[in-house]
Amino acid sequence: MKVGVYVSEPFVSKQGDIYTGMAIDLWSNISTRLGLASQFVEYPNYNALVKAVSQSEVDAAVTNITITEKRAEVVDFTHPWFDAGLRIMVHTQAGNGWEDLIGDLEDAGHLATYAWIGIVILVATVLLTLFDRRFDQNFPRRWLEGLAESFYHVVSLATSGKSSRKNLFGWAGRIWQAFWLVFGIAVVAYVTSSVTSVMTVAHISNNINNLADLQSKTVGVRTGSIAEQTMAARSISTVGFDHLPEAVTALTNDEISAIIGDSPVLEYYVHQNVDAPIEIVGNTFSPDKYGFAFPRHSDLVKPASIAIISLQESEELAALKTKYFGRDE
Repeated sequence: MKVGVYVSEPFVSKQGDIYTGMAIDLWSNISTRLGLASQFVEYPNYNALVKAVSQSEVDAAVTNITITEKRAEVVDFTHPWFDAGLRIMVHTQAGNGWEDLIGDLEDAGHLATYAWIGIVILVATVLLTLFDRRFDQNFPRRWLEGLAESFYHVVSLATSGKSSRKNLFGWAGRIWQAFWLVFGIAVVAYVTSSVTSVMTVAHISNNINNLADLQSKTVGVRTGSIAEQTMAARSISTVGFDHLPEAVTALTNDEISAIIGDSPVLEYYVHQNVDAPIEIVGNTFSPDKYGFAFPRHSDLVKPASIAIISLQESEELAALKTKYFGRDE
């Protein structure tokens, strides 16, 4: 018989032409009990697989297919063999670089203000250089040295309120120094507060812990998955990918804000890729169950369901789960 499969580790994995995984092992056990020989046919996503079953292109569909009312209208499902749900995967290093900070400062309009501050400092440096060259006999005569000396005094006075420069104009000079000190304090305060506020906003924007944090963001999902339908129902923008590694690449490139997917699939991927800058956040939501799918009115649905129930009662199914996911803590 022809059996449609969709690669979704650890339920269905592929090495060369060989398919393995929990769903494959479970199906092999069932098919052995029923005396069936299987020829696997791979499909690119859930939609294509379910469509193939509904049109009897294949005799069964084997992967982690979520049982839903809409799918049950076009295919028949076996007894459920796995309890799951959805979770959120995020990029642990999203928005942490200098380029991101500079971009956020520009978006907030602070870079333009910084530019004007820089112009004021440069103009003050030139004016101070011209002034000291005329009135201070000890001031460096070479332009480069003079500009460097004046720039140091301007920045020193603006940031610390101190300068080793001589006051040549008594009370008027003191007033000028006081004015420049106030300007410097304002500049330092503005730069500090603007950077802090931008970093805070960026942190809040990138901080995703639950579904509520996904509003107005774009998330990655597997095409035709329950995650895609769930996000559409919540009016959350999605980008579809045929396989999880493609979505993870988009996530780590900051092309999407998060990935929504089956909790066991996401957790397994993180466990197998411990060095990847990704993590799972939040609790499981939208609980669901997996089953194998057959064309409507297939004679194999009941025998396959009985086999699954038998494997549950004998704890062979539990042992299979432990093989791929370890024991529950």
